[in-house]
Order: sequence, then structure tokens, then C-alpha cells
Amino acid sequence: QVQLVESGGGLVQPGGSLRLSCAASGIIFNLYRMGWYRQAPGKQRESVATITSSGTTGYADSVKGRFTISRDDAKKMVYLQMNSVKPEDTAVYYCNAFLGSHNVWGQGTQVTVSS
Repeated sequence: QVQLVESGGGLVQPGGSLRLSCAASGIIFNLYRMGWYRQAPGKQRESVATITSSGTTGYADSVKGRFTISRDDAKKMVYLQMNSVKPEDTAVYYCNAFLGSHNVWGQGTQVTVSS
């Protein structure tokens, strides 16, 4: 069974840090491009960060220099380190695995940035 399970979301103050984790199962993890997406209330889902099977990363302009995506192929995990968070980072964050026509989503984890 193909599954992505996110964890690590919660409430964080502006300027703080949070680390999201995503555990994958049922896929040949090291072949997949992995990514983090987010969706704020009333807005479309948007790409936050991606990492290819070879480790090449890409970031949305809004998070460059603040967020870092990484992967551990041996553990089938992908992470999103979020630093210097802002209220506008508040959203549900989704883990994604992509390979050809296979596109898998996690259930999402809520991140709320508020004082």
C-alpha cells in the first residue's frame, strides 16, 4: 500500500522554527522526486520545495533562504526544516511523491504561525 504520512506540524511563533517529516511506504523511494506543498484557506495549493532523486532542490521564492528540504533514502523520509517562519506560512502542508504518472499525496499537517 502506497502511503505518505506527515508529522511535525503545530503552532509556532513568528521567527521560530519547525521541522516537518514525511514517512513513505509502498514505493521505491529513491526513484521519486519528493516535495512539500501547502494550501492556505481560500488559496490554491502551491509548491514549497522539491528534491529530486539525485538531490537537486528547488524552492518557492517566498521560502528561499528560510526553508530547507532534505531526504534520507535509507529511511524513506523527507524533511522540511522551516526557519524564520512568518504568519503567511500558515497552511496545511502536504508531502508529495512524483514519478512519471504516479503522483502520491499525504493527508497533510497543519502549520500555524501566530503569536
